[in-house]
Amino acid sequence: MTVTHHTTGHVTPSTDLADVFELAQQLRVDSVRASTAAGSGHPTSSMSAADVMAVLLARHLTFDWRRPDHPANDHLILSKGHASPLLYAMFKAAGVISDDELVTTYRRAGSRLQGHPTPILPWVDVATGSLGQGLPYGVGVALAGRVLELLPYRVWVLCGDSEMSEGSIWEALDKASYYGLTNLTAIVDVNRLGQRGPTELGWDIDAYASRITAFGCHALMIDGHDLREIDAALDAVSHADRPTVILARTLKGRGFSEVEDADGWHGKALPQDMADRAVAELGGVRQLTVAGPAPTARQEPAPAQAPASVDLPRYEVGEKVATRLAFGKALAALGARPEVVALDAEVGNSTHAEEFGKVHPERYFQTFIAEQAMIAAAVGLSVRGYRPFASTFAAFLTRAHDFVRMAAISQATLALSGSHCGVEIGEDGPSQMGLEDLAMMRSVQGSTVLYPSDATSATALTAAMADLPGISYLRTTRGKYPVLYPADEPFPVGGCKILRSSGTEDHVTLVGAGVTVHECLAAADDLSQRGIRARVIDLYSVKPVDDETLRRAVAETGALVVVEDHHPEGGLGEAVLSALAPHGGTGRFAHLAVRELPASGSSAELLEAAGISARHIAWAARRVAG
Repeated sequence: MTVTHHTTGHVTPSTDLADVFELAQQLRVDSVRASTAAGSGHPTSSMSAADVMAVLLARHLTFDWRRPDHPANDHLILSKGHASPLLYAMFKAAGVISDDELVTTYRRAGSRLQGHPTPILPWVDVATGSLGQGLPYGVGVALAGRVLELLPYRVWVLCGDSEMSEGSIWEALDKASYYGLTNLTAIVDVNRLGQRGPTELGWDIDAYASRITAFGCHALMIDGHDLREIDAALDAVSHADRPTVILARTLKGRGFSEVEDADGWHGKALPQDMADRAVAELGGVRQLTVAGPAPTARQEPAPAQAPASVDLPRYEVGEKVATRLAFGKALAALGARPEVVALDAEVGNSTHAEEFGKVHPERYFQTFIAEQAMIAAAVGLSVRGYRPFASTFAAFLTRAHDFVRMAAISQATLALSGSHCGVEIGEDGPSQMGLEDLAMMRSVQGSTVLYPSDATSATALTAAMADLPGISYLRTTRGKYPVLYPADEPFPVGGCKILRSSGTEDHVTLVGAGVTVHECLAAADDLSQRGIRARVIDLYSVKPVDDETLRRAVAETGALVVVEDHHPEGGLGEAVLSALAPHGGTGRFAHLAVRELPASGSSAELLEAAGISARHIAWAARRVAG
């Protein structure tokens, strides 16, 4: 029989800790009730951290629950996103969701209380659940508050001890120390047990503390079930001279003797009979509400500045300019907009992101060789309304793909740029050649993928990314190539350009992007001398793709050659095929891509070796054109 005893009351910041104990028990009870009703979830992972979160919620989390967008609200990030029952129980205690919503909709289809939290809830900043990401996000939010906004809000991140094995956690602590983020506090729920048994360090709090201190952060070691110790630690961080990590030694499943500190209960909802016994042992159902500290009116930020006009660089047709340089110059010009920020992973002199840093150093953030930290910090900055541009070599963005994927789940707005893509980069060899990035970025939900062929298009598309929602990606080329378009040429996202055509008299269509556009133009010249008229399409928008222009080209020429400096899987060719397949196919078709492992050599040598040079394009065009 389910226990239905109800305790009601109101917990305020000045409430005695005895009342906070009742709140902690309520958080445990509600975690059990919600997960058991859903038939899935992580109640034991929620129960271990309930005491720490109860003290934080009632006495230290400065938050106006009626105004989740209040600029001076603290930020709470649940890095251990599987403990969502605990977070949602906190929302119930804060009075923003009902007991009925918590118990009857958690993890159900159509519910906003999903298995792991997402920003569909206005009190959630970022999606979590891929472990090791919450603290890196917190670094970005804290950077905004301490460096850009100068607002007194704090960033609190609840981490699990298992995710302390993730390298991204230590990247985050390193960057938090480097930037002196005293407004950032991580709380580690050291409950000893992971998914399949004990964690790497178990309850060796001293080992955690040594590592944290070595990364330049302050470590506080507490009993995670002693409310007075918790309260004192949470109070102490407001006086810290460096980022703080609170190491809370806890028991998984705390409060229910049948599962407390017992292996084998990770990610398992309690059966109804056990849940009944747990609720009884925890003292029954409660309906306590919380009124923690709220931000004061004087913490409101100054009114936003009116954006200055953006004067984008201009280039002359025929001038040889690398698209990566055009990206950097355009980004620097976009810095006239105060919401634009830039992040670099110590390659800004190659991506040319440093052009932004030269004119706007206060909004230029260096994460050094830590691509995961760079993307996560960009997500955190976007939480505060900034427009982040993050750039590195295209090949190195693959290291951060999970962060990009999770950014899309967070519905974050980020502009990413990958340079040094394809075999075109030449002598550096295959480890530096981004040959997978188009596939990676096309696969991200809601993404936009752009690949300019010259400085004019690179400038226009960089500017366009400043206003695009979601994740946008710009692929830039290392070498200098002739400017093809006049400075005022428009480049709408989702469009393409026909650079060469004789109209309905064309025999074949050549489709390229980036460097292969120039190879297609050279191939078209060769074909023209042989009496073959080639239409050349610059498919600068890879996603979304201009399927109408492609369909018309197939209908009018009957033959199509797609050329890309990328692996054949997931890139330009598959984008074209996906666009044409619903409309009857491609006609006679050839797809040239990098199919073998490349090596070092000059750009011309490697394009030739990969079979994507003008000579190979012309040969393929002759074959498909008959």
